[in-house]
Amino acid sequence: MATALITGASAGLGLEFAWQLATARHDLVLVARDEERLEQVAGQIRAAAGVRVQVLPADLSVADDVARVAERLASPGDEDERPVGLLVNNAGFATHQRFVGGDLDVEVRALDVMVKAVMVLSHAAAGQMTARGRGAILNVASVAALTAGGTYAAAKAWVRSFTEGLAVELRGTGVSATVLCPGFTHTEFHDRANLDMSGLPDVAWLHADRVVATALADVRRGVVISTPSTRYRTASALLRVLPRSAVRAIGHYR
Repeated sequence: MATALITGASAGLGLEFAWQLATARHDLVLVARDEERLEQVAGQIRAAAGVRVQVLPADLSVADDVARVAERLASPGDEDERPVGLLVNNAGFATHQRFVGGDLDVEVRALDVMVKAVMVLSHAAAGQMTARGRGAILNVASVAALTAGGTYAAAKAWVRSFTEGLAVELRGTGVSATVLCPGFTHTEFHDRANLDMSGLPDVAWLHADRVVATALADVRRGVVISTPSTRYRTASALLRVLPRSAVRAIGHYR
């Protein structure tokens, strides 16, 4: 039975990853800021799936908290604590502001959570996994990575490029790296950012269970770029071939 560590595990895609992995008999390490909510989720999963669940409260914009999570990832394991075989770097949030004139502290925090923490945790996990000759790293980006949608898109573009480079470096080690690039997905993500998405047509939306199932299937197959649904694979292909001037004209994407 492998152990998976999931960041941003108390809600949204992170919570769905936790349930699907627990159903597949993975032990879990759940990471998020809200300890009370994490404990509730952990209790529900233990009762329903019968797997071991460790709660690791952490704010990934705080260096000391990231270091604690990295320490767990780097651990080779012992009788009481199995090594992490799958890292899911899922934590993130929308800044919902213009960069010029916006709150710079918010932007720095977003960069810490969605870029710096992904790098630090991937480094810790990759070292431990390559030493054992097996494991997988799944980093959650977005189709937004291919757009000119402000700092959120820029962070996700870094995640996408970083994961591709990591996948190249990990060839032949027994460890894989996959980047998940979903489109609009029904979760708490937009509500938490106070984003009004009521004008978006139903066809644009994906369901979290299918996004996560696709991502995990792609991890098992060693796919590097996982883009759920034909419509978003088509949109991604179009964004890659359009002139960048046309992409910029499309405007912001969340």
